[in-house]
Amino acid sequence: MKKSIVETKEAPAAIGPYSQAVKAGNMLFISGQIPIDPETGNLIIGGIESETHRVMKNLEAILLEAGSSFEQVLKATIFIKSMDDFAKINAVYASYFKGAFPARETVEVSCLPKNANVEISVVALV
Repeated sequence: MKKSIVETKEAPAAIGPYSQAVKAGNMLFISGQIPIDPETGNLIIGGIESETHRVMKNLEAILLEAGSSFEQVLKATIFIKSMDDFAKINAVYASYFKGAFPARETVEVSCLPKNANVEISVVALV
């Protein structure tokens, strides 16, 4: 099985030695996305809901570039700085899915890249 790299200018460029996503066969592995505006490269700060929407829009751009969608997501991993934000992140996250939700875990961490408050990665079908 050959792997291919998926990249789009509609999502932030990688800020380290990784790809936005890797496709292998009918599987898509999207790297963790933080709330970076792809147009400015700046971290979005202004409330966990707007930050989570930006993360989800970044994920959506990569999914679409690969020929997939949120309906094809099998698994998500959410990293958050504070479990106090869990309910707000959960509400925004849920609004991007229709029907059956993917498998998921949510983990509280002490620090994320660029001191972001939320990071989400997904595995999807293409």
